[in-house]
Amino acid sequence: MTPEQVLQHLRHANAVARGVMAQGHHPFGAILVDADGQTVLLEQGNVDTVEHAESLLARRAAREFAPERLWACTLVTTVEPCAMCAGTQYWAHIGRLVYGMSERRLLEMTGNHAENPTLDLPCREVFARGQKAIEVEGPVTAAEAEIAALHRDFWAAR
Repeated sequence: MTPEQVLQHLRHANAVARGVMAQGHHPFGAILVDADGQTVLLEQGNVDTVEHAESLLARRAAREFAPERLWACTLVTTVEPCAMCAGTQYWAHIGRLVYGMSERRLLEMTGNHAENPTLDLPCREVFARGQKAIEVEGPVTAAEAEIAALHRDFWAAR
């Protein structure tokens, strides 16, 4: 995926997050990009504090696509996946991850918010404990400010 494609896909995921936020959900968005680096196969926003965008997307992808195909795909998400979502990506066999803003940055913004008690556990650490070499790119600084702005506004109003 080129840097331009990465930024385009992160903006797409952020648009998904903006859409679910307008429906009253937490502003997290994820998309699944095919091996060509262009085709978006799935998109998913957050539903609630347990049904995160990334884990829902990964479960759906595992039902709809063969593991061999998913290994060549990229999960693109607005914020670094939590331990649950990273684990779900691992088990779904999605071979690459791109995220815009780190979970640590989200924690700095939200603190110990009752609706989002963010874990301070990098996804790279979760993946490192497994047996699959999942490629990780992030945080992507070119998209971080746009994603952070959406979260700053949302969590300040909660």
